[in-house]
Amino acid sequence: MTGAEAQIERDLISKLQELKYEYRPDIQDRFGIERNFRTKFEELNRVRLSDSEFARLLEKIVTEDVFAAAKSLRERDTIERDDGTPLNFTLVNIRDWCKNSFEIVNQLRINTDNSHHRYDVILLINGIPVVQIELKAHSVSPRRAMQQIVEYKSQQGTGYSRTLLCFIQLFIVSNRNETWYFANNNEEHFSFNADERFLPIYQFAAEDNRKIGRLDEFADKFLAKCTLGQMISRYMVAVASEQKLLMMRPYQIYAVKAIVECIQQNIGNGYVWHTTGSGKTLTSFKASTLLKDNPDIEKCLFVVDRKDLDKQTREEFNRFQAGCVEENTNTEALVRRLLSDDYADKVIVTTIQKLGLALDGTNKRNYKARLQPLADKRIAFIFDECHRSQFGKNHDAIKEFFPRAQLFGFTGTPIFEKNARYEQVEGEQASLRTTETLFERSLHEYTITHAIEDQNVLRFHIDYYKAEGEKLSKPGEALKKEKVIETILAKHDAATAGRKFNAILATASINEAIEYWEKFKTVQAARAAADPEFRPLNIACVFSPPAEGNPDVRQLQEDLQQELEDNKVDPDAKKQALRAIIDDYNTQYGTNHRIAEFDQYYQDVQKRIKDQKWPNADFPHAKKIDVTIVVDMLLTGFDSKFLNTLYVDKNLKHHGLIQAFSRTNRVLNDSKPYGNILDFRSQQGSVEEAIALFSGESVDAPATIWLVDPAPKVIASLTDAVKRLDEFMVSQGLEARPDEVANLKGDAARGQFIELFKGVQRLKTQLDQYTDLEEEQRAEIAKTVPPETLQGFRSAYLETAQRLRAKQQRQDGEVAPEVDLLDFEFVLFASAVIDYDYIMGLIAKMTQAPAGKRTMNREQLIGLIQSDAKFIDEREDIAEYIRGLPADQPLNEVEIKAGYDAFKAEKKAAELTSIATAHGLEVSALQGFVDEIIRRRIFDGDALSDLMAPLGLGWKARTQKELALMEALTPLLHRLAEGREISGLSAYEQ
Repeated sequence: MTGAEAQIERDLISKLQELKYEYRPDIQDRFGIERNFRTKFEELNRVRLSDSEFARLLEKIVTEDVFAAAKSLRERDTIERDDGTPLNFTLVNIRDWCKNSFEIVNQLRINTDNSHHRYDVILLINGIPVVQIELKAHSVSPRRAMQQIVEYKSQQGTGYSRTLLCFIQLFIVSNRNETWYFANNNEEHFSFNADERFLPIYQFAAEDNRKIGRLDEFADKFLAKCTLGQMISRYMVAVASEQKLLMMRPYQIYAVKAIVECIQQNIGNGYVWHTTGSGKTLTSFKASTLLKDNPDIEKCLFVVDRKDLDKQTREEFNRFQAGCVEENTNTEALVRRLLSDDYADKVIVTTIQKLGLALDGTNKRNYKARLQPLADKRIAFIFDECHRSQFGKNHDAIKEFFPRAQLFGFTGTPIFEKNARYEQVEGEQASLRTTETLFERSLHEYTITHAIEDQNVLRFHIDYYKAEGEKLSKPGEALKKEKVIETILAKHDAATAGRKFNAILATASINEAIEYWEKFKTVQAARAAADPEFRPLNIACVFSPPAEGNPDVRQLQEDLQQELEDNKVDPDAKKQALRAIIDDYNTQYGTNHRIAEFDQYYQDVQKRIKDQKWPNADFPHAKKIDVTIVVDMLLTGFDSKFLNTLYVDKNLKHHGLIQAFSRTNRVLNDSKPYGNILDFRSQQGSVEEAIALFSGESVDAPATIWLVDPAPKVIASLTDAVKRLDEFMVSQGLEARPDEVANLKGDAARGQFIELFKGVQRLKTQLDQYTDLEEEQRAEIAKTVPPETLQGFRSAYLETAQRLRAKQQRQDGEVAPEVDLLDFEFVLFASAVIDYDYIMGLIAKMTQAPAGKRTMNREQLIGLIQSDAKFIDEREDIAEYIRGLPADQPLNEVEIKAGYDAFKAEKKAAELTSIATAHGLEVSALQGFVDEIIRRRIFDGDALSDLMAPLGLGWKARTQKELALMEALTPLLHRLAEGREISGLSAYEQ
């Protein structure tokens, strides 16, 4: 630890002592932790344990399973005493976490068979280590800080799996000025996969969403004893179905607290304005479950709209806590559960339609009269998306029947006077029905402005279509559909990063959607006939059918106003068109949907958009949807990280515009820098109005927060980034050329190159997805970073990164800080277009073309492969294969693939034989061991023990032999896995 880090540590300990933590410098190792825990355990449970009883206790509670440890921390348990009687116990005071003891230990060394780690600061609650704080002396990427802990924790035999450190709930990383925190989890939820989808990492914030980054202020606000106890006991959620711990975000916590406080003080209603994509289901779940334990509340109803949302929300609630919400199949079941005294029926998820029927005095089942015993009870109603179409007419009925009810609404897009639709008439006075008039006051706000600044959602890039040489069309004016389709076909690959993502085309009516679907088929068929290289887009189309008395469709259409109206005119023609659309879909995707079961078709479309999956090796492109044509559907409440583009050929305003745009801005990784909007209706004025309306506070120039920088500004930034890279190379006595990167001296210089070129690539990735670049701008970008130069630097980056990453993973203490803190972001260097099939096709074309007519020679093709992170573990094999192909022997793609498979099999067999011989193993046994790992993508420690058993070694010699074998085998396993993660392998990576 450096002197600066040591000073930060001393200051933090002093701050925590001010917060009444007890500093325990006497606890320095595993035995000190266990002695202290034993004392605290005996005091809490009012018992004296014998040594054998304490050993049994440790054996029972210490586990490698983080989720099991988290449950054990929060629940009562039992061990058997020496005399055979049971001892019921808790590890901490779970009834009142504030009454536990809170202690600090620092520079703790936990020695296990394979680990000699030292931990900066650990916070103990009742002797249990629950928070680990790692301190840095200088700026460090939060992702890299988290990755360090992931690597540290995954090493074999560490204190995290063999000691009381298994109870760590939270990790905190700080360099004094910036502080981040994240939840502990099992490996499947606590690792970095090939696409770099990172765990949620948080910065704490005040109620006004101001970030609290300084470590001393963070300690005051987050680490105060009772606050930390609440964070762990109340605001962490154990997701039973996924065996995963979730940490609530600060704004979610403040909203829950506000609702609970309203109930406790009985001070009326309120609404929570949390923007689309901010996780309001988790917020409402936590509010509901906390209200479940409030004796003043008779029932808590979480009210949603539409059948699919009812099912979706119930499944989400039960995902957070298995069986906490039962299914309401009909209104009768809702009424029965409302009248039930069973504690399990205290929280109910239902639809507003069923609630409306229950309160309808004219209903023949007489529900309203049966519910009369509840009329004077205190009931809490929490409304999801509280401005659904049915809400207006049911609001008054609820208030009238339940005069003591308290109503809470969640909305991502509130209704203000400017965008209000409903009117309420009081006498002769009419007024606009806004969110505030319905719910009285705002309880907490977390707007899209906050979410963008927190990087919880993405900004938008908006391309207002303008035909070349023409003026912008008038606002709201429609273009010819052929022109729109032609533009989509020209821009789609750029907008979606080579079809890595997918898009929605929003149309103005059902007839328009049908016409688009038909014209896409015609235009693409003509293109394919004229150009064998043309790759058609996979087009789907979804709109609701005529209801014709179907209650499910009728319910669905209550929020689909345009579709509801459209289906009143010539419904048979629309039904016939939808039938043809579904038949075409069945042919394309091998499904068997029918219009009579429309919901199953609709769900399949949604799932296919969500399950985009990349690369195509995991999920073939033929199974994906590129563009989904819609009218109203999917434009609200639908989330997919792989949806990044919205084509707009309908007029949008206010909350409808924001809801539609927000389909595109879910965070994935650095390959998705923003949500893409291509507007064919010249709606810039409506966009600016919506941004101003929903910024939520007095923000200067909110568009600069919501929208990405225009192309000229990003190009200027790219020019500056390239200049900085060039100046750095020159400062190292080298020319600014890719081949000179190998001549950089020292890891500090290589690390600087990594950071500088990563900046270049990030800006280039951003510009690659701009759909509004003019030819002059494209030329300027190509001049700034010529494609050949960029490819060469990408290859040099990957080579250098691979070398430095190997050093990061060493555990001998020789890693320079400049290397240790590097965050490589390989996903920036992986092209969606260049996949395995694409490369095999290029190799085939190369062999078939006459020598003088080849567009790409062998070395150029190898350079292309070596510049793509997708092939980082296979690049040398492909290069060796290409160089070994016979000259002037044309081969087709099938032959190329078969040849490459045979080449890899031979190389794998030779490598396995060499490893088996070196380690005294049977080749066939090692082959079977490796094949099983690759098949399951899971490393099995027991299988490794079985493999070693014939050697007849003692445990110590066997352990050393296993480590030596895995050191030799791990690189081969990575190559065979082709970029896919092998669960459990990281424990052996050096």
